[in-house]
Amino acid sequence: MKKNNILLIGTHNDGKFKEISKLISKKIKKISPKSLKIDSPKETGKTFKSNSELKANFFFKKSKLISISDDSGLEILALKKKPGIYSARWAKRSGSFKKAMIYILKKIKNKKNRKARFICSLSIKLNKKKMITSEGVIHGKISFKILGNKGFGYDPIFIPNNSKLTFGQISTSKKMRIDHRSIAFKKLKKKLILNKFFI
Repeated sequence: MKKNNILLIGTHNDGKFKEISKLISKKIKKISPKSLKIDSPKETGKTFKSNSELKANFFFKKSKLISISDDSGLEILALKKKPGIYSARWAKRSGSFKKAMIYILKKIKNKKNRKARFICSLSIKLNKKKMITSEGVIHGKISFKILGNKGFGYDPIFIPNNSKLTFGQISTSKKMRIDHRSIAFKKLKKKLILNKFFI
């Protein structure tokens, strides 16, 4: 990163923090909003992109550090693309991600179409004027039950295309090579290189 080796990863989700940290160069020091006692902003955007940019802007202003934030979620075709941008809020409302997954499995129990996709919008705020955003998508389907205890969030009910296992069953290293967050990061990295920034 240009004359800067500190990056704030704008999330209070420990799973996201770990995944994003692993995607970024070991030469860069990563810090969390928790360590700076910065709360999360209200996600008032109507799209993944608007929410990720909202968060990156917020954390940049609060920390005065280059900040990267993601907004991601699960879209299920049979539920009219829900929970979508409300994925985390569904879990909070249900009491946990496990309870939210149980609710989803009940809702689509008799649905033939179990197609779904994970979407991630990743935004980095480099300075007061420069924001770069990219999006990653991975297609798959919803499993018939909760499978595996790896990953986080809705990973145990999502089976990516060309796989028989859920994200909750495959290794973290394999997941990080193919998932929506890594796809978004690869695109973001290309844009950063063009702008002479490196992570």
